[in-house]
Parts: sequence; C-alpha cells; structure tokens
Amino acid sequence: MKETRQKHSGCDSILCVTVAILVLIGIVMVFSSSAAYTVKEHNDSYYFLKRQVLWCLLGTGLLLITKSLDYHKLHQYTYPIMIFTFLLLIIVMFPEFSKKVGGARRWLTFGGFSFQPSELAKFTLVLFIAKSLVKRADKLRNFAYGYLPNLIVLGFFFIPILFQPDFGTAMVIFAVTFTMLFIAGLRKKFLVLSILAIVPFIASAILTAEYRTRRIIAFLNPWEDPSGIGFQVIQSFYAFGRGGFWGTGLGESSQKLFRLPEAHTDFIFSVIGEELGFVGTTGIVLLFSIFIWRGFLTAYRAKDPFGTHLATGLTLLIGLQAFINLGVASGLLPTKGLTLPFISMGGSSMLVTMLSVGVILNISEQAAKR
Repeated sequence: MKETRQKHSGCDSILCVTVAILVLIGIVMVFSSSAAYTVKEHNDSYYFLKRQVLWCLLGTGLLLITKSLDYHKLHQYTYPIMIFTFLLLIIVMFPEFSKKVGGARRWLTFGGFSFQPSELAKFTLVLFIAKSLVKRADKLRNFAYGYLPNLIVLGFFFIPILFQPDFGTAMVIFAVTFTMLFIAGLRKKFLVLSILAIVPFIASAILTAEYRTRRIIAFLNPWEDPSGIGFQVIQSFYAFGRGGFWGTGLGESSQKLFRLPEAHTDFIFSVIGEELGFVGTTGIVLLFSIFIWRGFLTAYRAKDPFGTHLATGLTLLIGLQAFINLGVASGLLPTKGLTLPFISMGGSSMLVTMLSVGVILNISEQAAKR
C-alpha cells in the first residue's frame, strides 16, 4: 500500500527526506566547523553559515525547477549545454576571469561570488553519455561508432579539468563514464584496454606533479612527515579518535580550532566524527546509501533508456564523490580535494548537486505516471 501511495503521489518521498536531512546536517556542521575560523578571517562567526544557507536556498530553487521540467528536454539541449560548459572550462584558464586558490585555477569570479565550471562539467558529461548510449544503443559493441565518440568527449572535459589542476574531479568523471558504459553493456575488452592505456598517463600525471606525489606518500605513511604533507590526515585521525562512539558533542570539536585544515569543506566528515562520533558517521554513511538505493531504483523504474542512463549516471556521480570524500577523511584514500555532497561548504557543488537531484526526482515522477 505504501508503494502504491508513493506511485500515485509521483514523488519519491524517501529520496526527498534523505536529501533534506543531509542538507540540514550540512548547514549545522558548516557553522560548527567554520565559526572560529570566520571570526578570525571575517570578524563574523556566521559568515560561512549565511553563505551556505544562501546556496542551499538557491540549490533548492534549482531542484524545484528541474523537478518540474520534463527531463527529455535535456536530451534536446545536450549539445548546447556541452558547448557552454566547455567554454567555461576554457575561460577559467584565463587570469582575467578567474582566481587561483592553493595553486589551482578552478573558479570563475563575478561580483563577490565564484563558480567552479568543473562541477557543471560532471553533470554535462553524464548528460552526454546518457544521450550517446541511447543514440548508439545498437552500436555499443562497435569500437569506432559505439565507444570512441564517448571517449573523445570524455577527453574534451578530462584534459582541461586535469590542467586546472583538479585531479580529483578528473578521476571522478573518468570513473563515472566508464561505469555507465560498463552497465550499458559495452564490451569489457574496450574498457580493460582503455584503462590499461590510461594508467601510464595517470601515473605520469602523479609523478610529474610534486604535490600529487607527496599526497600519495602522505596516504601510504602520513607519519613520515607529520608536520608537513601528513599533517592534515593525521589531524583527521585525531578528530575521529577524540569522537569515539558517541562524540564530544555538537560544537565541541577541538580539531576545527585551526588544527584541521579545510574543516568546513574537504574534511567536514572528520568534524562530524569528532562531534557526533561513530554514531554520527554511521548515520551519514547510511543516508548516502539510502540516496544511492533510491537513485538506482529510479533508474530501474524509468520509463525509457534515456531516463535509466541519466538517473544511473547522476546517482553514480553524487554517490561516488561522497564515498571518495569519506574515504579520504578516514585515511582510506589519498587526498583529492573533493567536497562531501550536500554537507561541505561550497556553492558550485551544492547548486549542481541539487540540480541533479531535481532531475532524478523528475525521472521518478514520470516513471510513476506510466
């Protein structure tokens, strides 16, 4: 009966509630993890909180818009969206239109705000792959017509993002693209050969950039340089250790007090671990697991192949980034510079993530009307 009522309502209430809880947790934790920092830097403990609330409201607006629009229109406008996104990736390379932070030029600036084109590129690439899989459904086992076009378009996005440099995002779009192709039934031989071909390229990208090599060293043995490259990971370990099972209590983290770098962005999960303990971190993992379950269920129920591929790709995109972030904070993966969707401070990530959720909800609603 419950499933029937949900179909009649046309809205995946479980997915909606899950996203709402994650966003609310994000607002609370951004304030908790950034208040001391923003008092020092901006003389306003609410500085990041106000910005995060603004991005959440704008993101909710985007979600409602994309939820109400027929997702098939995205199929029609895929190529214009691709051109627009690619132009943004090129423009961000020019100092006149962008800013450099931490050695990376990833943000376009306008007024007092900035936007990261690579976030939009994730969504755009998933959109193209979904369209391509429908268009080439009967040619997927043909290298030249079914596989190569996807690889070429991936390269058009992958290379500019890698040169920003944004290695983490480049790896995410690579992984999502190949997973979508694999699920769609592409010949495994093509995938294996492509991965083998790109491994030397990735290894070269790591070895020729000192900071990437140092990140690998920090991942393998952060204690080798505890006050340098291993500092962030070690402080993250301390945060989880202090949190224990129940946590120190909301707002009671000591690691966020200028000990743990990027406490409100890349390593916000560590602050959650310290303040809310194992119980809190398990809750976050459970919420993202529910999100992935509902996203894939939407893909399974979609009324056409385009909806299936699009919901699959967007779910993979958000889910993969989430679990990479959790893995980095836990020391299971090298640092990547990826935010935790819905929770970390970051306007570009919030807007594109909420836009993606709106599309998934629209696919779900249309499937319920069949």
